[in-house]
Amino acid sequence: MTGGEALLSDELRMVRTTVEELLRRLEPKREEYYRQIFDEVEYPQELWDKAAELGLLGALIPEQYGGTGMGLLPLTVAVETFASHALGNTMVMLTAMDTAAILEAGTEEQKQRWLPAIARGQRCLAFAITEPDAGTNTFRIRTLARRDGDGYRLNGQKAWITGVDRAQSVLVVARTLSYEEVQRRGLPRSAGLGLFFVDPRAPGVTLQEMDTVGIEGFRQYFVFFDDVFVPAEDRLGSDEQGLTPLFAALNVERILTAALCLGMTEYALRAAAAYAKERKVFDDTPIGAYQAVQHPLARLAVLHEAARLLTYRAAKAYDDGVPGREVGLHAAMAKYLASEVTFDAFDRAIQTHGGNGFVKGYHLIQMLAPARLFKTAPINNEMLLNYIAEHALGLPRSY
Repeated sequence: MTGGEALLSDELRMVRTTVEELLRRLEPKREEYYRQIFDEVEYPQELWDKAAELGLLGALIPEQYGGTGMGLLPLTVAVETFASHALGNTMVMLTAMDTAAILEAGTEEQKQRWLPAIARGQRCLAFAITEPDAGTNTFRIRTLARRDGDGYRLNGQKAWITGVDRAQSVLVVARTLSYEEVQRRGLPRSAGLGLFFVDPRAPGVTLQEMDTVGIEGFRQYFVFFDDVFVPAEDRLGSDEQGLTPLFAALNVERILTAALCLGMTEYALRAAAAYAKERKVFDDTPIGAYQAVQHPLARLAVLHEAARLLTYRAAKAYDDGVPGREVGLHAAMAKYLASEVTFDAFDRAIQTHGGNGFVKGYHLIQMLAPARLFKTAPINNEMLLNYIAEHALGLPRSY
């Protein structure tokens, strides 16, 4: 039992056991799932439905809205467990982060309207913040939502939007005041930022698939908004609430990204260790007996455990209602370390397998790009180090 496992309560062990039992029952379909994910770029709907049946999609949602109310830490454990079988589901993470924003800033009517369907798995959500000319610097986004009668008119463009073709709604971050207007009026950079739920099939919304790799089972898109009408009741939060719901969503995103990385690392290390115990090159000695093979894997096992403890700490802080800035620091550390380790783990697993590491049937080479992606997205690790330097060490702001 690892240190992370030892810290789990009986309830959390039950979550892990329940997911493991589900995946054992589905074992005969495993290769078909991999074919869909890696070859067809299509995440199996059955796995989404099973996650809903287990109550995982309602983990953040209170029982009064149809959820289980288990919290983020149980969901973190579940996401990690799916990913440890190379079945990580990015849309669970995106739906959870949007759910956190609803819980933070939604009206009672919005919660009643949206949360029960999310908990049942009937409402899958995407998230749209990044633009071609505004990636890390959210304040510079140009997508505008101008007031029009009893709603808003949305115009602009988003990029690298994952799974929007599978989603029933996408939470769009847009400006109600242009950045230039904010500067002219001497307002804070965060002034005029709003969140809007948009139907990706609404008139005026155009999806253009991007030619990318890196998200297991999902595609990424340019999303164009051409005078899209958004009813006022689909705006989340108000001007007075500022970026509070956005930060709540981003903390959940980073924690669950770390959970995906933890599971992927476990998959890579398990595969490497199993192969190293069986593969023999010289005499009858398995290559796992050689320190050149052992030591890199052992080092990664240590870092994996450290990343797991950081991630669980961040999730528990969120569940305990710790102030958002403190949760954000834990989340930044967890995402940084977990993503660094998972890329190194797949690189080392492929090296351990030698030529077989490039054989698709081992399912390692297909996961190298997703492992590398998490060092860049949903936020690059350099920006996380900037944040950690400022908030953990008190160093001057560098950006």
